[in-house]
Amino acid sequence: MLIDKNDVSVPVTVFARTSVAPDRAFQVVAPIDLTTVFKADRFFPGISSVANQSDTWDHVGVSRNPRFDDGSTVEEQLTEYVEGHGFAYELTGFTNALRNLAAGVRGEFSFLPDGEGTLIRWTYAFKPLPGRRLIIAGPFAPLWRRYMQAGLNRMVAATEATNAPGEA
Repeated sequence: MLIDKNDVSVPVTVFARTSVAPDRAFQVVAPIDLTTVFKADRFFPGISSVANQSDTWDHVGVSRNPRFDDGSTVEEQLTEYVEGHGFAYELTGFTNALRNLAAGVRGEFSFLPDGEGTLIRWTYAFKPLPGRRLIIAGPFAPLWRRYMQAGLNRMVAATEATNAPGEA
């Protein structure tokens, strides 16, 4: 486990609503193509491809290596998976600037009923390297929150597209 109860992490959380039911939102978001979600902006590279995913992204233990447009990579492993409700993963082995700031990240998605739709909660909990917590919590977190919200908005658009008229 990357982060335990004794660690001081820096969480960044974003929320978005979709009109589709939680189980449907989960079915779209959990296996989503990362290249459609993580787009480059002024501060962060986008994901250009995913390597080494030898299995479907639907059970604990599966791993993959997202590759960024700047040539950097990260190792990602699914650590929790509850069909229709949520999943969690850990990111380690950053080869970009994050390698100088964090030992890793625990990401977590929750799909919560919200009337006829779903409230999606996405959290990134950074485990800062010694002496780096203030950098992550200070100037980095607001920029990362904006980047995450843009990605989550793209995920919501993908869920809404599955709820188009004429679809089951």
